[in-house]
Amino acid sequence: MERGGTLLDPQVASDNLLDYARAGFDTFDMADHYGSAEVITGRMLSRVRAGEQAGSNRPVAFTKWCPTPGPMTIDVVRDGVKRSLDRMQLDCIDLMQFHWWSFEHLAWLDALKCLAELRDEGLIRHIGLTNFDTAHLRVLVKHGIPIATNQVCFSLLDRRAAGDMSAFCLDHGVRLLAYGTLAGGLMSEKWLGVPEPGIDDIADWSKMKYKRFVDSVGGWQALQAILVALRDVAAKHQVSLPNVATRWVLEHPAVAATIVGARLGEREHRADNLKIFDFQLDEEDRSSINGALAHTRMLAGDCGDEYRKPPFLTASGDLSHHLDSMPKYYSAEPVPGRPNRRRVSSGSHWEPLAGYSRAVQVGNRILVSGTTATNGTGEVVAPGDPAAQTAFILDKIAASLSALGATLEDVVRTRVFLANQDDCEAVSRMHGRYFGDIRPANTLFEIGHLIGDYLVEIECEAVLDA
Repeated sequence: MERGGTLLDPQVASDNLLDYARAGFDTFDMADHYGSAEVITGRMLSRVRAGEQAGSNRPVAFTKWCPTPGPMTIDVVRDGVKRSLDRMQLDCIDLMQFHWWSFEHLAWLDALKCLAELRDEGLIRHIGLTNFDTAHLRVLVKHGIPIATNQVCFSLLDRRAAGDMSAFCLDHGVRLLAYGTLAGGLMSEKWLGVPEPGIDDIADWSKMKYKRFVDSVGGWQALQAILVALRDVAAKHQVSLPNVATRWVLEHPAVAATIVGARLGEREHRADNLKIFDFQLDEEDRSSINGALAHTRMLAGDCGDEYRKPPFLTASGDLSHHLDSMPKYYSAEPVPGRPNRRRVSSGSHWEPLAGYSRAVQVGNRILVSGTTATNGTGEVVAPGDPAAQTAFILDKIAASLSALGATLEDVVRTRVFLANQDDCEAVSRMHGRYFGDIRPANTLFEIGHLIGDYLVEIECEAVLDA
């Protein structure tokens, strides 16, 4: 609503938020980069404290911190949290959700460790994530970071969260906050039976994004089949089509809540949304909906992949330029006296002591040293979990390659060393998450003992195309 540059009036907008709170919608989700959302919420919360919503509890305020990748010290993280606290006029943020653009920049783990410190200080009540995939959620949980929620896209069009993500969350006490459940409004009676719009015919950024989801799962006719099934179920229960679409997501056991987008002062569907809690889907309903879903394709990848790898299913489409502009975690340097070589150092004290580099490039060939799940000054990441260690290792390898202008797609060989052959399947499955479409040559070894408290070590070789 503010993309034209004109900000909403905080007082008027907070009137609208209070109307939602009085109707029973008492949890509000925003982000540091959602225009003046935090300021508007802060104004609303101050009015609640002043007694304008007498007789009810203070509404709960969730926000997000979406920093540009870079060094994540406690001071940097504290500044980000403090900015949101000041805007929302709070002493403690109910849920601070963290988004990270590229896992190749390994400082995301440092940031979450700092958020955990601020939680212990009382500046944050709970830590959440946004658009984290299952592998990196695993790294955090197994590293002991107290994660309460992961906010991901989850709808009849995007069912990625119903698989490995839900299973992991249910096993580890994490709950999903689902957005995009109505596909930016495409999942409504308004779009039933109408001709397919072109992407240039849609002015709403949210609908631009979810039209790409429609195209990816099967196209406009697939959406129409879903809408017909939802309409029939809605008529049976005497509710709206969006009610049924939302109820379908809410009934998944790992889901704690769905997030309803609201255009303050322009449109509101409070009375209709409250009907979501007046009915439940039965087996006949689910069978009807599943029949429509049978004619769709699953979106590729895991939750959040649309922000980090093609196809970029976002409002702006291709994010490759945005991601390419992100700072690198490692940097390359020339090898003195060898003009055809470059090398990457990680800063480990072992490198100058033992005389080696994290990675070395010779012409179009890149060799990456044996890599373990080490963070910072010798800290073992996710001790005891071989799959989580593998994910962090492959992120480190990707960061090393990136410093030399390569990606995981350039890898032609990996060698995986295990401390225990019983971890073979868990490590191999994680290796497959990263290399399933790349398929480099691979050898897996069980080693008598890895130096340090590590379960996995991986080295690789990449070749750049001429």
